[in-house]
Formats: sequence, C-alpha cells, structure tokens
Amino acid sequence: MFANKKKASDKAADQGGFLQRLRARLNRGDNWLSYDLANLAPAGKIDEDVLEELESLLIMADVGVQTTTTIIADLQASLARKELKDMAALQQGLRRSLLAILEPVAEPLLIEKTDGPFVILMIGVNGAGKTTTIGKLAKRFSDQGLSVMLAAGDTFRAAAVEQLQAWGERNAVPVIAQHAGADPAAVIFDACEAARARGVDVLLADTAGRLQNQQGLMDELVKIKRVAARRDAGAPHEVMLVLDASQGQNALTQAEKFHAALGITGITVTKLDGSAKGGILLAIAHQLRVPVRFIGIGESAEDLQPFNAAEFVDALLQRSETR
Repeated sequence: MFANKKKASDKAADQGGFLQRLRARLNRGDNWLSYDLANLAPAGKIDEDVLEELESLLIMADVGVQTTTTIIADLQASLARKELKDMAALQQGLRRSLLAILEPVAEPLLIEKTDGPFVILMIGVNGAGKTTTIGKLAKRFSDQGLSVMLAAGDTFRAAAVEQLQAWGERNAVPVIAQHAGADPAAVIFDACEAARARGVDVLLADTAGRLQNQQGLMDELVKIKRVAARRDAGAPHEVMLVLDASQGQNALTQAEKFHAALGITGITVTKLDGSAKGGILLAIAHQLRVPVRFIGIGESAEDLQPFNAAEFVDALLQRSETR
C-alpha cells in the first residue's frame, strides 16, 4: 500500500475548513438538516406525533420511504422503552440511527500496490461532475506522492477531452487521448498499457456520461471494464460512480442500475452545496451498502474530501454557525 506523504497538519487544516463549509452549506434552507428539533416539541414532550412530523421531514429531505421507515422504527422502539424523555434524547437517538446507516459504508479508498497501475473507472450520468471529480482526485493522489495518469474515455461529448487535458495540465499529469468518436474501450486499453510502461501508480479513466436506462451505452461500460482486465485480471480496481446529490431519489435509481450492470465498488456524491438536503446519501447507503468514498461541496479541489460518517451526521443535525 502506498504511503500518504501529505503532512498531517495540512490534512487537518483542509478537513477542518471542509467541515465548516459542509455544515454551512448543508444547513441552508428550513428543512430537517437545519430545523431546530425543539420546534417539533415546544412543550418538550416526545410522543408519536413528534415522530410522525420527523418522519415527514425525513421524507422531504430525500431520505426515502424505506430508509425513513427504518429510522422511525428505531426511534419508536426507543420511545416505547421510555428512552426519549426530551429533545436532547431524541436528537441523540436520531444521531445513533443515522450513524448505524452511514458508518458501514464509510470506507476510504485505499490505493494498493498492484502489478501495474491501480485503475479507477469513473462512471455516471451527464452533469454529475465526473470529469471535475477526476481532476480533483488527480490532485489529491499527486499530493499524496503518487504518480497519476488520466484516460480520456469520453470520446463523444464535445470538449470532454479538452476539459480532461486542462485538468491534466493543471495537475502536471499526463493524459492519454484519441480522436473524437474513437472507441472508448480502445482509449482506456491504450492508457492501461501506457501507465504500465511508465510505472504509473494510479490511472483515472473517464467515460462518457449516460443515463441508467440506455442499455447500449451501459453495455459499452461493461465492455470497457472487460477490456481493462486483459492485462490485469484485477482491473479496474475501483469502479467509482459519481452521483449528483441534487438529483434526489433519481440518484438512488441511477446507483441501483449502474450497480446491477457493473458492480460498483465506490461512490462519490457531488454537489451537496447545490442541495440543502443531502438525505439522499442516507438512502443510497441504506439500500445499496456500497462504500461512499468522497463527498463534494464545491468547485475547488479542497471541496472534495473523504466521507466521514460521524462528521457528516453532525453537520446534518447541527445548525450552521454562520446563520
């Protein structure tokens, strides 16, 4: 396994600033993320009516019916045991329920040494922020002392190759590309060969965005995955799905379809700053149980950070200090 060479003090500073921004951006809007829980029970008494109102808030925040039912059932059991005596107890109970869902999927991406490059296949629908995420990950891995290469497998979208090349220049990492309309599987195979020849540690492979119901394009991803495994049976070592948090329950549908077709191994959730909710992450964690690797809240490289369940839950439940 490669060592992370970034200074601990620098990492702590990045993470501290990120958490402040996460809390501020998640707590915009008067929904359950920033809602003062005391407003649910002005008299301080916790009963079934309070839980029913909380249930509505969860569903409106994109947590989804199935996941919300699990959370409320857990709280109802606590209520029956007379453990929810006041609002503080309710908040603690809610925190425990959310952590029980999120902690099992909070698995960091570990770049392991392989016989060749560690290949990360990036997939997702148009507009999810896939190419931008690749650029941010390239910087992150480079800062960790890893050598990185990018593969421009999106050969159909106008300016996709140029966008990736711009990220490559910004991070001083090479980009393997072919002409517009080239076979994406061939581009990625060539990139795997080039990365192996140059002793590159990490290969980030871009792919064209596609809707989850476009079977022909989904089959193309399966082909790309198969071609990547020709020289290394373990490749791609990570199939990372990039999801746009503002898509709400549609993001869950996307994740289910991509997972069924490809067996995704990790998820990055972007644009949490574009949605004051963020509850969709709970639905995805509860129903797919696929590792959530990173979350993003903005355009800068520092706005993409590894997912931490406890810190995310605390950001959800605490009101922003900037409000």
